Amino acid sequence: MQSSMVGEIETSVEIKAPAQKYYHMLTGKPQDLPKASPDNLQKCDVLEGAPGQVGRILNWNYVTDGKPKVMTERIEEMDPEKNLMVARVIGGDLMKDFKNFFITFQATPKQRGPGSVVKCHLKYERIDKKVADPEDILVMFVKGSKDMDKMLSS
Repeated sequence: MQSSMVGEIETSVEIKAPAQKYYHMLTGKPQDLPKASPDNLQKCDVLEGAPGQVGRILNWNYVTDGKPKVMTERIEEMDPEKNLMVARVIGGDLMKDFKNFFITFQATPKQRGPGSVVKCHLKYERIDKKVADPEDILVMFVKGSKDMDKMLSS
């Protein structure tokens, strides 16, 4: 692998909800995420596996840059104590531009005061060096996390 073909980017967002609540919604009830953030996520179908289990396969209909897209992911790692989940994208629009694509989510309680910090880390290998960093996925993550926070905090 050439280093210019491999990339990593990340962002984080502060939310009012507890880290465990965010993690539980993300891993246990992903089909509820489109209700929380309908502008970003249209649909989530569980194709295989049980809630909170490694190997679970989800199919997402989502929107980035105003364009509808599809993504299929397999949960590769889960750590409830760290509120951490790693998913590998195994199908959909991202696979047109990337050989490998991993998404890591982690919700951490704030050091001071209520709420959490949620981080999204993307690790990927481009098919071509002309492929841009997938910053649109991070934008969707921030918007979606803020929308989830409203639902979890109400």
